[in-house]
Amino acid sequence: MATLLIALGSLVLYLIAYHTYGRWLARKIFRLDPLRKPPSMEFEDGEDYVPTSKGVVFGHHFTSIAGTGPIVGPALAVIYGWLPALLWVLFGSILIGAVHDFGSLVVSMRSRGQTVGDISGRVLSPRTRVLFLSILFMALTVVLAIFGLVIANVFRMFPTSIFPCVVQIPIAMGIGLWLHRKGVSLTIPSLITLVIMYLSVIYGDWGPLHAFNMAMAELPVLVWVGLLLVYSYVASVLPVWILLQPRDYINSLQLLSALGLVVLGLVVAGLFGFGPDKQPLEIVADPVRNAVGAPPIFPFLFITIACGAISGFHCLVSSGTSSKQLRCETDAQFVGFGSMLTEGFLAVLVILACVAGLGLGVTTSSGTLTGEAAFAASYADWGTASTGAIGAFVQGSGNFLRALHLPEAFAVALMGVFVASFAATTMDTACRLQRYVTQELASTLGLRMFAGKHASTLLAITLAAVIAAMPAPGASWEFANLGKGGLFLWPIFGATNQLLGGIAFLVILFWMSRRKLPLVFVAVPAVFMLVLPAVAMVAQLFYGPTAWITGEKPNFLLAGVAVVTLALEAWIIIEAIKAWPRAKGVLEE
Repeated sequence: MATLLIALGSLVLYLIAYHTYGRWLARKIFRLDPLRKPPSMEFEDGEDYVPTSKGVVFGHHFTSIAGTGPIVGPALAVIYGWLPALLWVLFGSILIGAVHDFGSLVVSMRSRGQTVGDISGRVLSPRTRVLFLSILFMALTVVLAIFGLVIANVFRMFPTSIFPCVVQIPIAMGIGLWLHRKGVSLTIPSLITLVIMYLSVIYGDWGPLHAFNMAMAELPVLVWVGLLLVYSYVASVLPVWILLQPRDYINSLQLLSALGLVVLGLVVAGLFGFGPDKQPLEIVADPVRNAVGAPPIFPFLFITIACGAISGFHCLVSSGTSSKQLRCETDAQFVGFGSMLTEGFLAVLVILACVAGLGLGVTTSSGTLTGEAAFAASYADWGTASTGAIGAFVQGSGNFLRALHLPEAFAVALMGVFVASFAATTMDTACRLQRYVTQELASTLGLRMFAGKHASTLLAITLAAVIAAMPAPGASWEFANLGKGGLFLWPIFGATNQLLGGIAFLVILFWMSRRKLPLVFVAVPAVFMLVLPAVAMVAQLFYGPTAWITGEKPNFLLAGVAVVTLALEAWIIIEAIKAWPRAKGVLEE
């Protein structure tokens, strides 16, 4: 019953937050005006600036910001206990994450749809623009290098998810052309698409499709990374309404409906028990526990759970693509604030799937485990949890679906599609964002050869491919080991991602200060998100046997990236301190 109360209580809390805090920010602070002409209409070009209904933009925005972050992070962080993870997700997403996403979206809409990196050059200083864009460029390169590996691993773990994910591409292009040319209502295309998507999950492993899935699952990781980067290139250079926007929208239909099924299954299991024996749904993990082999809970809990509470990557989606698509300024609350709360609720369900759903039963090499034994098998220590977090979520959420008497094979396939689709939508959006950042950086530095969309996108995927093509740390240079180079930079991704959030808050803070708007609800999160990732990065450099500089096996590549990132952050903060006295109440050019 406690599991059910936590889920329903979290949902109620998020609804209250949206209609109180979110509405207050929209009306009293940002003063959203339905009559103000948005960038999508002022600069409509049919490619990037495309006026779109808020439902479609919500689908694009939500699936782009979510990725695997709100799944992997919370699923791993419960090793510290379910209570700290739950509290950080609930209050972090409302007071920090939603404000960050909403603020980035509004500031970008009021700045002709520019990215927060570009805006920083006007509200802080021209040097800050180059520094911020440099950090964005580094972070997005890491995302592109890593997410191909993540998706390839998900496909290897759950081959039945491959066909349903691949078939989304032609379906999305068909829907995009239909909506754009016919101008029809979303209702009928949405229903048709949702039916087709679920049919692809149900029948996506039958007959010859099974052979297709197994053959694709056996492809070397390097080949998968290459295919995914080529797809990302195509999605980046095509007009947004052809592939990126409709694919994210139809993904959101399937993912949100799957989320609804998980919630329904949780309710059924909580009220009536699970399986023929009516096994009760109980939390089988401790509220707070000693995480064997894990780094200290502070500050690492706050960078382990990123997307479910606050993620710097979100500011890029808000200001990079979504701000160019909203056709009414007041839609920003629904898309910016609402999407982050939806992601927070997803993170809550991930926590419950791992600490309660997993206890309903998990199949291992030694047989079926239930209760505390099932949880302990996946969370014996930090290393075990790091490699099994996604599997723990799929097993736990799959048990919720099985409570609805859905076949186990369908439940696992649907959750595999759930994870892979989120990762893929993040990857293709990241490629488009990297294109924008590269073009802005090229224009600043006078590098005209990268000013075009094709050249800038090719640079983005080439750098990601070079990093991804390397073998994993310590592995030999054999073909089978190639394609795992993203593992080099994965340990630094969490802190760098959160640091982006702090710098984005800094840009929002200066934009508001110049307009004499109240600052406290942005200033406090800004300080928190600037200090916390820096402390985490310093700890990774010097703390414990795995420290990148003082550890038993120093990693000077990661140490170099961390030092450069910290130096850029310090420089930006110095620029901010110098600019603050002359910024208040003075509108930028």
